[in-house]
Amino acid sequence: MHGARRNLTAAWQAKDLGQIREILSELTRDDRLLAAAACGASGEIAVETEEFPAQLACAAQLPRAQTQSGPIREMVTLPTGRVHLTALPLRHDDQMLGVILLIHDLSFLDRREGASQRFLFIAFALLSIAASLLTLLLTRGLWRRWTNTLRAQLQGGEPEADFAPVAADVRALVGQLVRERERGQQEGRWSPQRLRGVLTEHLQGERVLLVANREPYIHNRTASGSVQILHPASGLVTALEPVMRACSGVWIAHGSGSADRETVDAKNRLQVPPNDPAYWLRRVWLSEAEEQGYYYGFANEGLWPLCHLAHNRPEFRDSDFAAYREVNQRFADAVCDEAECEDPIVLVQDYHFALAPAMIRRRLPRATLITFWHIPWPNAERFGICPWHREILSGLLGSSIVGFHTQAHCNNFLEAVDRFLEARLDRENDAVIRQAKATLVRPYPISIAWPNPWATQAPSIAECRASVRAELGLAPDALLGVGVDRIDYTKGIEERLLAVEALLEAHPELVGRFVFVQLGAPSRTVIPRYRTLNDRLLELAERINQRFRRPQYQPIVFARAHHEPPTVFRYYRAAEFCYVSSLHDGMNLVAKEFVAARDDEQGVLLLSQFAGAAQELTNALIVNPYDIRQTCAAMHNALLMPSDLQRERMRSLRALVAEFNVYRWAGRMLLDAARLRERERLNQRLRQRETSEASESSRDALLWAQGPL
Repeated sequence: MHGARRNLTAAWQAKDLGQIREILSELTRDDRLLAAAACGASGEIAVETEEFPAQLACAAQLPRAQTQSGPIREMVTLPTGRVHLTALPLRHDDQMLGVILLIHDLSFLDRREGASQRFLFIAFALLSIAASLLTLLLTRGLWRRWTNTLRAQLQGGEPEADFAPVAADVRALVGQLVRERERGQQEGRWSPQRLRGVLTEHLQGERVLLVANREPYIHNRTASGSVQILHPASGLVTALEPVMRACSGVWIAHGSGSADRETVDAKNRLQVPPNDPAYWLRRVWLSEAEEQGYYYGFANEGLWPLCHLAHNRPEFRDSDFAAYREVNQRFADAVCDEAECEDPIVLVQDYHFALAPAMIRRRLPRATLITFWHIPWPNAERFGICPWHREILSGLLGSSIVGFHTQAHCNNFLEAVDRFLEARLDRENDAVIRQAKATLVRPYPISIAWPNPWATQAPSIAECRASVRAELGLAPDALLGVGVDRIDYTKGIEERLLAVEALLEAHPELVGRFVFVQLGAPSRTVIPRYRTLNDRLLELAERINQRFRRPQYQPIVFARAHHEPPTVFRYYRAAEFCYVSSLHDGMNLVAKEFVAARDDEQGVLLLSQFAGAAQELTNALIVNPYDIRQTCAAMHNALLMPSDLQRERMRSLRALVAEFNVYRWAGRMLLDAARLRERERLNQRLRQRETSEASESSRDALLWAQGPL
C-alpha cells in the first residue's frame, strides 16, 4: 500500500488522471476492496472506480484529513450493508494534494459469524440430544421396577406387598392435586367456604392454633364502669380475624385490656366474636416488667427499627432479650396446652415470636408450623446488627414454612441464613435444610377479606360524604384527603403533612376548600421516641394550620385517637383520595381497605413506593414520600382526575384485591402445609421400608455366616 501511495502522489503531481485510474483499478482487484476514489483538495471527486457508491462524498473527509497525516478509518452503513471506509491523505512537502478513499467490503465477516453460529447451534443440539438419551436410558434402567409397581397400584392393579403403602400414599397425593385443580376451576374466587373446604379435605377439618401479640377483641372498663369492646388499630388483626372466623380454632394473644381478666373462663378463654361466636380467644397474661422488656424493649425498640429503613437506631439490651425469650416460651407452652393432637396446625404471627417456633417444635415435633413475618426482613449485613441474630434465625427455622410479603424479603432471609448459620440452602425450592429438617421460605402477600364486612355495612357514599363534611364543618363541595395510621415513625406522617403544605402553597385556590384528615391512633407511647413523634406531629399540624387558617377553616384535621372500623370506612368513602405514605412497610392494608371501601369506583389511592402493597396495586398513584414536590403534584392530580379515569383505575384495583384476598393468602399457606404433610407421610413410609429391608438383609447375612445348623 505504501508503494501505491507513492505512485499515486507522483501521478497526482503530474496531473495524470489516467495513471491514477489505473492504480485504483489495480487496487480494487482485491476481493475485499469494493471501490476506490481520488478526491481533490477542494472536495470534488477527480477519479472513481465503477463500484464507488454515490452516497459517499469527499467533503466529509477533507477537514479531518487536513489535520492528520495517517489514514482515517470508520464504519459506514450503506443500503447494501456495512462497509469500512479508509481515507488516505496525499501530501507533498506538507502540502495537501488530495485524499484517496478506499471502501472495504465486510460482508465476509457477517458470513463468517453466521457460519459460526450455525456450527455452535448444531453442536449444542447434538450434545443436548445425546444427554437426553443418556438420561432417559439411565432413568429407565434404574427406576423401571418402581415405575411399574406404582403404576400398577395407581391403576388399581396388584403391586408387590412391600410397595403397597407407598403407592397408596402417592395415589392419594396425585388424587389430591387433581381435585385441587378441578376445585380451583369450579369454585373460582377464594371465600370463607372455600377456605373451610381446604381444612376439611386436606387437613381433616383440624382447628387452627394462631399465635399473635394483639388480640382481636379488647375489653376495657370505661369511666362509667361499663365494659367496652374495642377493635385494635392493627393491620394484622384486620387480616387474620376473618380467617379465624372461617377456620375456627384458638387465637392465643396477650390480654391487654383493663377488663380482659373479667371476661374469660377458668382457662383464660372466651368465645368470639361476641355476637356470633366462631372461634376461641385464649389470653396470656404478662406482668408490666415482662411487657416492657418483651414488647416495648426487644420487639419495638430493637427488632422494629432493625427491620424498617426509617432512620432510627435499634436498641438492644440483655434484659429485654431475656424477657423476650421468657414470653416466647410462655406462648409456646400455651400452644402446646391448646393442641388436641400430636401434629396440630399452628400459625405463628410476626416479629414478636421469632423464638416460639423452635420451642413448639421441641414439644410437638410433628406439628405443622407456619410462621408469617409481617414486617420487612432486612439484608444480612443489617440483620447482623442484632446481637442475637443466630438465635432468631434458629427459632424461625423451627417452622415448617416461613412466610413473607415479598420475594425480596424471602431472599434477604435466605441470605441471612446462609451467612450466619450452618445450613444448606435449596435454591431451587427456596428451602433451608438444617439438622435433617427442611423449612420452606415462601412469599404470601397478605390482603383483606372480600367482600369486606365493614365496607358492606357502611352507609352509602352520598351519606358518608354528607355526614363527614358536616362533622368537620365543611361545605358540601369541599375536597377531602384522608390518611389512616397508627402514629409510627415508619408511616411517613410528617412527610405527608409537609406535602399538604406544599400543595396549598403551590395551589392557593385550594386554600379554604381542601382539607386533609389524619386519623392517627396513638401507639407505643411508653417508648420515648414515639412520645417525641406525637409532639412533633402536633406542632407541625398546628404550624401549617396557622399559616393557612381562615375563618371557620383549617387545612389539617389531626384526629389523634383510636377510631373503630365503621368510622374509618366512612372517611374512606367520603374522601377524594387516600394517601399511604409509608417510609418502609411490609404490606400496609390501609391501601387495600380504601380500595374495598370504594364500591362507587371513585376516589384515588396515593401509595408509597416503599410499601409492599405498591408491588400489587400498580394502578394507584405511586410516589416517593421523601419527594415532597412529586407527592404534591400527585395530590393535585388526584383532586383533578376525571371521573372516568378514576373509575378505570379503581375498577382494576378492586378486581385485584377481590381476587387476591385474605382467604387466598391463608388458603395457599394451608395447602402448602397439607402438601408438606403428605410428603412427610410418604417419606416416613419410604424410611420404614428401607429400615425393614436393611433389617432383613442383616438377618440373612447373619444366617449365611453361621452356616447350616
